[in-house]
Amino acid sequence: MEAKTKYKFPALIIKEDDGYVVEFPDLEDTFSDGATQEEAYENAEDVLNLMLWNREENNIPIPKASSIDEIKVPENVTIALIKADTIEYRKRNDTKSVRKNVSIPSWLNTLAMKKNLNFSNLLQHALMNALGIEK
Repeated sequence: MEAKTKYKFPALIIKEDDGYVVEFPDLEDTFSDGATQEEAYENAEDVLNLMLWNREENNIPIPKASSIDEIKVPENVTIALIKADTIEYRKRNDTKSVRKNVSIPSWLNTLAMKKNLNFSNLLQHALMNALGIEK
């Protein structure tokens, strides 16, 4: 079974005197804010991606997102679906390189060296292809 990496979670956008607070009813440890409504939405998307990525990395179960219809929305509070794509988020934010030691047959190495092939680049493309990830 392929791991899920795209999500939509409902968020409550609460207007306060000095800006907006964002709460995720399904994720008690996930919240954000913003000086403007636009900033609150951007920060909500960022924190949602970050918290879901953390759960994926640490094998912490990710709850099923509630339907917007299931959530009681207090007066003067806006509800919105916030999207997260943890693969895209990782591509943008987890950019450090890690060294891997691989073994290949000598004859294959000789042919690749004659063609000046970049092993790191080839391995990255092969891994993305095998995982069904677009660059």
